[in-house]
Amino acid sequence: MPELKVSMQPFAGYPATLAACLDEIGADMVFRRRRLIWIKPNLVNDSPFPVTSDPEMIRALVEYVRENSRARIIIAEGCGDSGMETREVFESLGYDRLAGELGVELVDLNHEPLKRLRNPEFQVLPEIYLPKSIFSGMLISVPVLKRHSLAGVTLAMKNLMGLAPPKHYQQGGSWKKSYFHSRMQRSIFELNCYRKPDLSIVDARVGLAQYHLGGAECSPPVQKMIAGFDPVAVDAAGAELLGLSWKDVGHIRMAHGVLGNARPDEKS
Repeated sequence: MPELKVSMQPFAGYPATLAACLDEIGADMVFRRRRLIWIKPNLVNDSPFPVTSDPEMIRALVEYVRENSRARIIIAEGCGDSGMETREVFESLGYDRLAGELGVELVDLNHEPLKRLRNPEFQVLPEIYLPKSIFSGMLISVPVLKRHSLAGVTLAMKNLMGLAPPKHYQQGGSWKKSYFHSRMQRSIFELNCYRKPDLSIVDARVGLAQYHLGGAECSPPVQKMIAGFDPVAVDAAGAELLGLSWKDVGHIRMAHGVLGNARPDEKS
């Protein structure tokens, strides 16, 4: 039997579905050993779900972690809309209220102290600046199932673009991470080589079928949740729910065999 890479469950409410996914991959045992857990939702702007992560999904995740760990929990994001600050997005979408109710911290990654890393072999990001704090503890990427106009899909690996500080990666236009747009596929891959998710959970309850900031929803709604420790396998499964082969999504194809495996039995 191949090692279980991904749990995909039919949606039956956030708490029950999340618990089924995470129990199946043994996340409860992993959480027990952790002292610090970062939860990175997709809050690109202040549009409600399914453009951004539903606060109730994050609530269910925090409560599951609390049941299985004494770890410090931080919800962290760096929004992409250049006309807003992340704190405004937190407030607009109800994350400040959620954090108060649950007693967890909110962090704006766009303004965190930075760490400089280098890999001269990379084409787009031979040097990168990322928040120093996210290299300590466990990083959970919690995207929404969506197509993307430049990346093909925006899932667990693409979601980490929110880590990039606008100070270095806003180059005009209306997006704080616009540096990545000209070579999006390669940018996502190289970014994840510096810091990939330790756990990925995709909310595929609805799904955006055409565009990551709105447009047509998947019809019928997908009604799934995906979870796994291998972000490449998770993103491959998500791409397939959107009707795409992972081999046709550049950053997943580049990451396969390097950052994980799209399929347990496929090594190259």
